[in-house]
Amino acid sequence: MTEPLYADWRTFEALPLTPILEQALDLFNENGYHGTTVRQIARRVGVTVPALYYHHESKEAVLVALFEMQMRELNDRAEAAAREADDVVAQFSNVVEAIVLYMTYRVRHVSLDTELRHVSADSRSRYAASRKRLELMLVDLVADCVARDVFHSGDVPETVRALLGMCQSIPRWYQPGGALTPEQVAGRYVDIALHTVGYLPDH
Repeated sequence: MTEPLYADWRTFEALPLTPILEQALDLFNENGYHGTTVRQIARRVGVTVPALYYHHESKEAVLVALFEMQMRELNDRAEAAAREADDVVAQFSNVVEAIVLYMTYRVRHVSLDTELRHVSADSRSRYAASRKRLELMLVDLVADCVARDVFHSGDVPETVRALLGMCQSIPRWYQPGGALTPEQVAGRYVDIALHTVGYLPDH
């Protein structure tokens, strides 16, 4: 039987990026999307520009490939985290933990979100659909907990959007190797998230 993808969702190994994607990720973080040229990426990789275009039809295609890899991994980890839990509150806590761990361990990747404005409308739509998958998972979990009188949220979709916005802002301030480990950040954000949804364990 095949082991589920990201069954060990708290463990983050180095991503199996191609040399092109690895070097592009570094350059986009260093110089921004507009400040990076295809020639620079090719030079870092040690290939010609035509060779790079053989794998990716444009610089935008390279950025889109990074976006797609990011959201696929985040969604898969969040779903694995939910599957591991025995009850709905633990599912919610695990999913928030998975999101925050991703935002900290993969900070180089999620920092690219600021470059989303540079891709085509079609690519943005696909990315938005992937993000919606994560949002709807949390909406279903919170709504279920509200129905069970475990959470107390007056507007579930808006509460979930606020929680995701809070988590997605982490790359703006988080520094790898700083005062807080990813696990410490995740623990704090899970606690904040439970308060936000009105969790009353002794209710």
